[in-house]
Amino acid sequence: MSTDEVESAYFRRASRWKLIVILLLVALFVIILVSLNVGYAPIPFEKFLAILGKQIPFLNGIVDTSQVLPSDVAIVLQIRLPRIIAGVIVGAALAASGVVYQGVFKNPMADSYILGVSAGASVGATSAIMFGAGIAFSGFGLVQVAAFVGALLALFLVYNLSRVGSRVPVTMLLLCGLAVSFFLFGIVRLFETIASNIELRSMVNWQIGGLSIVPWEDIWAVLPFIIIGTVVSYFYARDLNLLALGEDQAQHLGVNVERVKKVLLVLASMAAAAAVSICGPVAFVGLMVPHITRIVIGPDHRILFPVSTIVGAIYFVVCDDIARAIAALFGSSLELPVGIITMLAGAPFFVILLKRKKQSYAL
Repeated sequence: MSTDEVESAYFRRASRWKLIVILLLVALFVIILVSLNVGYAPIPFEKFLAILGKQIPFLNGIVDTSQVLPSDVAIVLQIRLPRIIAGVIVGAALAASGVVYQGVFKNPMADSYILGVSAGASVGATSAIMFGAGIAFSGFGLVQVAAFVGALLALFLVYNLSRVGSRVPVTMLLLCGLAVSFFLFGIVRLFETIASNIELRSMVNWQIGGLSIVPWEDIWAVLPFIIIGTVVSYFYARDLNLLALGEDQAQHLGVNVERVKKVLLVLASMAAAAAVSICGPVAFVGLMVPHITRIVIGPDHRILFPVSTIVGAIYFVVCDDIARAIAALFGSSLELPVGIITMLAGAPFFVILLKRKKQSYAL
């Protein structure tokens, strides 16, 4: 194949990638709009469009909200919209971190649980629930802060336990991550054993994972960590492609393997820790979404990373919509935690796709 043919094939592939990303972004935007009208209190489509339009500069002067009740404004802007935005950033962060973990470990079963990030967040959150859940730190809830700090401390512990001289072998990281996770989840079970009934219920609800009430302050607090973790990780897409060839081969091709692994693990764990801190250790998003996306579009991280990130956001928001819709269907203000929906919906779908695509799957 000549150089011109190679370049032409690359540009065709790049154009197809751009189209895929644009279509997914449009789908995400539509799902966000639809999600605003999912819940216990029905709000007509034109009313929540008027509420949103009133918040947009240059449009707020011409949008008529005289027929909109103050309660509807509060529901849309203070309850549903922050919840949906939280779902977008949490789903995107978990899926993006899953892509990085699976690429670094060359293991399609890797996710945020593998390095103890979720376990560390659970220890932080449960200890905060027991010893001061109502305390605020710089305006943010202690549970969220403790979960974020606990996740990062767990990563620090696993990384240092895995070091062999100046290197950090992937096998050691996996084994130490599993050992530390079991140990930390043992601490969580200890807290659950000695907790009061009210504290135990709070712990269980947090560990299932949910977005019942997410204030804007929590979103602004975690958003910088998620943006930095996901955006900077994308610039290492080429390095992830080379790591898939093997660490020795990547080293010969100019990749500083140890430095790249360290940077990527820190970035992915930071994004995952920020996401987990506001929603709990939601299962299956970071594992299933990158896995299925890889089956559908291939293993090239230059397209796998952005597509998985957007699909993760869509998947999480849709699962949260289902949780709210079930409550509305039965006429109840109580709802299922979204973590239950991701597990019930994710596991069968995951198995079906694996069976249908197993011949064409490649990491």
